[in-house]
Amino acid sequence: MPSIRMIRRRIRSVQNTAKITKAMSMIAASKMRRAQQKALAARPYAERMRDVLADLAAQSSAEWDLPALLLPREEIRRVEVIHITPDRGLCGGLNANLNRRATAFLLELTAPASIVAAGKKGRDFMVRYGREVRAEFTNLTDNPTILDVAPIARIAIDDYVSGHADQVHLVYSQFVSTMVQRPILRQLLPIQPAEIERRQAVGYIYEPDMLAVLRELLPRFVEMQLYHALVESIASEQSARMVAMRSATDAALDMIGGLTLMLNKARQESITKELLDIVGGVAALE
Repeated sequence: MPSIRMIRRRIRSVQNTAKITKAMSMIAASKMRRAQQKALAARPYAERMRDVLADLAAQSSAEWDLPALLLPREEIRRVEVIHITPDRGLCGGLNANLNRRATAFLLELTAPASIVAAGKKGRDFMVRYGREVRAEFTNLTDNPTILDVAPIARIAIDDYVSGHADQVHLVYSQFVSTMVQRPILRQLLPIQPAEIERRQAVGYIYEPDMLAVLRELLPRFVEMQLYHALVESIASEQSARMVAMRSATDAALDMIGGLTLMLNKARQESITKELLDIVGGVAALE
């Protein structure tokens, strides 16, 4: 059995760890509330943009010169994946699940693929396994704006329009609840608006005309999809970190209880041994 001094030293060490994990859990909980509010607030806007695109697609004509972002390629020669992950760990299995989802998709591809990494954990994983990382964006803020995703959207749009990528896919974590974060794979480009029948189309009036609005709306739609994915990922990260740190704190407290019991047994054993030595000494004197 370890000595009493070693057990006490270990108890102090675990107590310090428990204080750190508890503080991290509380910080993640406060950040999670703000990130969750932003994620929920972004959903209606993203859905409304999809509705407008669906209405424009339903009323489009074969005579229109459609924007390049809506035109699928006949042959898929190269694929680009925007991989959104946290910059830090200590968030349970979130990073592993995201990397596993992205890797499973890459293994299914028959065409070569490049990675646009938004987050250190995804970048490090892809570099470690020899994937081509075309661009990387790290140290993204926990309170992002649309300007933070504009460079990512510009790379995706330019690569698709120039022909460097024939498809652009997005991998991120969707916030479902505090305990559930779901890895999502979604095609970003070419844009596939939902199809609706003409009789279901809303009677929007577009100025100056529908095609001009469509050309202006498509880049904003790509930016909004990336922004929505980013705020969903941040909410998922903070909720996963809060749960992981809370579990770590509970495990530390359980360990302290076990170590305290071990300390009491060691002290009792030491006291018993000293009593036996005293009794033995008295018996020897008699």
